[in-house]
Amino acid sequence: MLSLTVTAALAVAGFAADRRFGEPRRAHPLIAFGQFANRVEARLNTGRRGRPLGLLAWFAVVGPPVLLAALLCALLPWPLAWALHVALLWFALGARSLAEHIAPIGAALARRDLAAARTLTARIVSRDTAEADATALSRAAVESALENGNDAIFGALFWFAIAGGPGALAFRLANTLDAMWGYRTPRFLRFGWAAARIDDVLNWIPARLTAASYALLGDTRCALRCWRDQARRWDSPNAGPVMAAGAGSLNVLLGGAAVYHGAIEERPTLGAGAPPRAQDVDAALRLVERTTILWLAALLALAFVSVATHG
Repeated sequence: MLSLTVTAALAVAGFAADRRFGEPRRAHPLIAFGQFANRVEARLNTGRRGRPLGLLAWFAVVGPPVLLAALLCALLPWPLAWALHVALLWFALGARSLAEHIAPIGAALARRDLAAARTLTARIVSRDTAEADATALSRAAVESALENGNDAIFGALFWFAIAGGPGALAFRLANTLDAMWGYRTPRFLRFGWAAARIDDVLNWIPARLTAASYALLGDTRCALRCWRDQARRWDSPNAGPVMAAGAGSLNVLLGGAAVYHGAIEERPTLGAGAPPRAQDVDAALRLVERTTILWLAALLALAFVSVATHG
């Protein structure tokens, strides 16, 4: 079990590694994980006993790497164990990748290059962008920045603080399986139920801490009002608070109509103020970055208090 002081120091080191190196560009471990998950799903998702087999598949895919990571962290000499904790947090984080994917959208919109903005946005969202205007593209980029701030950064940091590198790894793998299996389609409605619900549980506290942080670092009154009044309208119990508080903090309107698979889907409205513009994409990324600094500072402060109190 890591002390709070060591946890804080290793968390800073993990974020430094992510900022310096970003995600691996070749042979990313998630590629192998995804391929293995696909093979397990193809074998077990037979349409019968969907929920039990989906739960079994989740543990079969997530359990071995997490248990191996926990075993190594427990058995290795402390310098190697600490290095492994840092490496696992680096693997779980996506802060640099988030900025690298979203900032170019804001830049393309700022120079009024809709073709480039549509291409860049299509890489990070599932909605159709072929006919999207500047407002729709700005809205998609802001929504992705706010929601993925929780999924790619703060959830991993929360579970790292709770359970070190193995905790961060478990969160990242669970979040990945939710993205692969957690769909309400005929194929995954029952089989993917466990992946979706487990991700909801693991994300419940981090999402609300993220929402509170977004509120604290922007228009607090508006953010809290939007969180209270609007979050429950969103399908996801965790994305709702995060995006509602983030939109209110930035004073922008999110949600609304979006095109998925050629059909217009009317989504609940989140936030307040005007629809987002190019500059709001950068503002959303700055909010995520300030929240990252706040979380690391809070962890370091807790470590300082622990040392001062217990010696």
